[in-house]
Amino acid sequence: MRLIVAGASGRMGRALIRAVAETEGAELAGALERPGSEHLGRDAGELAGAGPLGVAVTDDALPLVAAADGLLDFTAPDATVALAELAAQARIVHVIGTTGFASAHVAAIEAAARHAVVIRSGNMSLGVNLLAALVRQAAKALGPDWDIEILEMHHRAKVDAPSGTALLLGQAAAEGRDVSLAEQSVRVRDGHTGPRAEGAIGFATLRGGSVVGDHTVILAGAGERVELSHRAEDRMIFARGAVKAALWGFRRKPGHYGMADVLGLHEG
Repeated sequence: MRLIVAGASGRMGRALIRAVAETEGAELAGALERPGSEHLGRDAGELAGAGPLGVAVTDDALPLVAAADGLLDFTAPDATVALAELAAQARIVHVIGTTGFASAHVAAIEAAARHAVVIRSGNMSLGVNLLAALVRQAAKALGPDWDIEILEMHHRAKVDAPSGTALLLGQAAAEGRDVSLAEQSVRVRDGHTGPRAEGAIGFATLRGGSVVGDHTVILAGAGERVELSHRAEDRMIFARGAVKAALWGFRRKPGHYGMADVLGLHEG
């Protein structure tokens, strides 16, 4: 499967290049960067520390997309939407690990998924998606009498909050309770907040250092507490998951999928 990596010079982009290079059945077909990047023209493999791969970093997406089978995209919302349109026109697999989308971005991605396979997740790791399945089950079993708080910490350079993974876990909790996350979510607490509302799903965000990603879902009942946690120690877990997702999506019918589909974690 011929794969393009968008955002090739970033931390995730370099990890994705290495993951493609090490995966049987996958081949690096292109490496994209923004116009004006100092890395344009460099060998993508050397940039990523994978050795020469004979693929130069470019800012011209169109010819790459036309000749590829899939696109791995951990960039930014506006860039992802633009790439989704190209991927849909070319009918290639678009794996999206970008987070921080607004509703208009999601609508554009949904439109693209009518013509191409789109696999989007706030986290591509097996462990986190298993955690989400456990959170869904726990929230369903324990009910609204148990308070749910989601605590996440990432490196100091992360620009969106809560993290895409925290929102994925919050959505799993909401699905377990059969409620709307948008209606039950509490993102900020400051000043005199009053008592905690029953059924609320709270988020707490920490930023600092070089933390790859720590997430804990706390279910607090009267006199007892359950904590479900995941700690990411290497970005390669996300990169390998993204490549796995692309291979899974190859030649499937167009649609909007998630990592639960890729990993077969849906209930029933």
